[in-house]
Amino acid sequence: MNLEKDLQERSKHSCELCKATENLNVYTVQPSKKVDLTDSIYACETCTSQIEDSDLMNPNHWRCLNDSMWSEFLPVQVVAWRMLNRVLSSGWSQDLLDMMYLDEEPLEWAKALGDGVEEGTKLIHRDVNGVILEAGDSVVLIKDLKVKGSSMIAKQGTAVRRISLDHENETYIEGKVDGKHIVIITQYVKKL
Repeated sequence: MNLEKDLQERSKHSCELCKATENLNVYTVQPSKKVDLTDSIYACETCTSQIEDSDLMNPNHWRCLNDSMWSEFLPVQVVAWRMLNRVLSSGWSQDLLDMMYLDEEPLEWAKALGDGVEEGTKLIHRDVNGVILEAGDSVVLIKDLKVKGSSMIAKQGTAVRRISLDHENETYIEGKVDGKHIVIITQYVKKL
């Protein structure tokens, strides 16, 4: 079986967040090292568009998390936690967050994109032009880079898709170049 069929079966052909039954797709919860059942959810277009673009956020839509936050599936819990943190200004979401519990490792995953972290302590990754980088963005290398520990040279102009961010150092991002997972210094990339 493929991932989408597995997720359809797991979700009973509905959005794992709001239970909608139309415009459903596989959504990989970032940051992700692999795309499989352990880091993906089946979600509707309404949910995924609001997850990815805060300008489209409708806090009332996320009242559905009252049920889905109790999912037995970790990626659903992680997204629920993140979205509850993103709509904190609505007031009602704090009550749900107070009831929700995530173990240490899932909580780290949930906080990986900066949700639930105080603004003053968030790490902000910026490219060579000062543009803010986020997990899942695509960047291009602005110079040839020797990859430490190998004979590989990542060439200028190489696109690195679906980057992940280092959560301890704002000058490091990670991505795949020629199939090899590498760490890249942000001053050598430009956001696409």
